[in-house]
Amino acid sequence: MYRALYLAGAGYLAICGAIVLRARERATPVQPANVEPRAPGVRFGPPEHEWFLAIKPNCNAVEVEVAHRMHPPSSTLEGQAFSAACYALAGKLDAARRVIDQLHPDRRHRAAGIVFEVAHPVADAGDNRSAGPIMELVVEYWPNHYMALYHAGMAEFALGQPALARKNLQAFLSYYNQNDGWTRSARETLEQLKGVK
Repeated sequence: MYRALYLAGAGYLAICGAIVLRARERATPVQPANVEPRAPGVRFGPPEHEWFLAIKPNCNAVEVEVAHRMHPPSSTLEGQAFSAACYALAGKLDAARRVIDQLHPDRRHRAAGIVFEVAHPVADAGDNRSAGPIMELVVEYWPNHYMALYHAGMAEFALGQPALARKNLQAFLSYYNQNDGWTRSARETLEQLKGVK
């Protein structure tokens, strides 16, 4: 009797194991052999975004020009915006500005929005020396982009540029109406700037 129960239990486990394996095979996509697997969590969008992800390691002052010559971006809005973002990350803000200025005036703020999205992690990481000028670039083309104003102001405060910090943080507060940590931080910084020239 125990042997029959043992065999029935073993058979049940084998059936469950087969069901689990079959479900896993169906759930795991098979990648073609010639395609490099993508890192988990990385979202790939249109070809312009893929171009940027490929060129991003070269978005530095030494390699950015050569990288653009060897692998030019597409002429679409997104391609040019990611090109400007690459130049901005490399600290070549004049080149980034030239790229954006070549776009139709009605589209420049959208390109600046993409530059912001690329540079936002730099600002969040606290690299004020890099993020501040990029956020100023964004604000040139999108003057009421409240998060760019906030990050520009905070970077300028940290870098000892009180007039710019005051201007950008006051503009941030004029556009942003939530009573949260961003607002409190901007108000506290403005308090510290009182009387500072």
